[in-house]
Amino acid sequence: MVTHDDTVSRRTYLRATAGASAAGLGGLTGLLGQNLQTLEVQHWWTGGDGADAIQALFEGFQEQYPNVQVNQNPVSGGAGQNLQTVIKKRVLNDNPPSSWQAWPGANLLPYTRANKLEDIEESVWSRNSMKEAYLQGPQDAARPSGNYVTVPLNIHRINNLFYNVEVIEQAGVDPSSVSTPSDLVGALEQVSNNTDAAGMAHQTQSAWSTLQLWTTVLLGEHGLDTYTAFTEGNVQQNEQAVKNSLQIVADYREFFNEDAGSVGWTEANSKVINGNAAFIHQGDWAAGMYRGQSGFAFSEVWDQAPFPGTQGTYMLNMDSFPFPTNNPSPEATTRFLRYVGSVDAQRRFNPPKGSIPPRTDVSQDAFGPFLQRQMDQFQNAESQPLSTAHGLAVDPETLTNLEDAMATFVSSWNVDRTYQGLVQAFQ
Repeated sequence: MVTHDDTVSRRTYLRATAGASAAGLGGLTGLLGQNLQTLEVQHWWTGGDGADAIQALFEGFQEQYPNVQVNQNPVSGGAGQNLQTVIKKRVLNDNPPSSWQAWPGANLLPYTRANKLEDIEESVWSRNSMKEAYLQGPQDAARPSGNYVTVPLNIHRINNLFYNVEVIEQAGVDPSSVSTPSDLVGALEQVSNNTDAAGMAHQTQSAWSTLQLWTTVLLGEHGLDTYTAFTEGNVQQNEQAVKNSLQIVADYREFFNEDAGSVGWTEANSKVINGNAAFIHQGDWAAGMYRGQSGFAFSEVWDQAPFPGTQGTYMLNMDSFPFPTNNPSPEATTRFLRYVGSVDAQRRFNPPKGSIPPRTDVSQDAFGPFLQRQMDQFQNAESQPLSTAHGLAVDPETLTNLEDAMATFVSSWNVDRTYQGLVQAFQ
């Protein structure tokens, strides 16, 4: 069977043949050697590990497709919000780039509801053994409205509890004995009583970290079914669980670093590195900071455990690349998305990014010991729920409302008022 990867499209072939009729066989050969289309890809990886990772991805793509001209058109700032604003305007105005960095899942519902994304099951997902290599969670995220419309490239785990080994040993805390989020309160108190360190490093300057923490507590304390019901808007039916998990986070607050309201997550994470905090809950991008510290060795100086109560669960945040309608370069975009879903692309991109591949057949050789452990736990996970705090489990409007409710929470720590905000977030 002839595929787009093996030859040019029928339209391109006919155009080339028409040119060859006038200019001879040499004209056809010249046409086929030219750049067929320019691939415009927008992303927000403009610095640090992300910049290194995306460059590695495009280097691999260009090695395989040297005749595709790549136009990277990054939009920096706002933790991706600036890019999302640009993309929303372009896509809804029928002037999309070829593809862009996007959180998959419910984050893409505004585009699928407006019929602005193409079904790529046959053109992309049927190639490279993708369906066999991707587990259920990433596949579900790739088809928010039923059809495959995007290709996940990486996975960052959300339900982590990182810790400074020396601090918790000094405090007499054994992380393996902390079995639920509510049990963690006692461990934080132990740190506070026995060391000069904060029990938990955290930032409340912006709401997303607390939304991420609270949803992980909800998952760990009350289980996957309750978490899923919440993401589906069944808040009042789970009032007791929602309020109880909010109260647990409010209890953690007593053990946060004193400057939680004036620092970002990187400054909070630095407190784990320098021994001024015992624990931090964060996505596994936090480990990228540990990797860059001389003498801060994994399992010896820092370590990680699934957040209490979430063992066997791998909560997913991912980046992906969709295929928009009115695509300015459909052939080049098809090639690019097939490449994004390949072993080679994910082997190149994920080690420098500090993430793991959604494919389960990528060799672990290029990954360090922490990510190797994450890969094993992902592949053996009983469930792979999608992150709420990053818009994979809820649509953008609901996410904004949830962030507003969390902003109210961190300013007042009022459980009942925050619960009402969570109910209203879905209405």
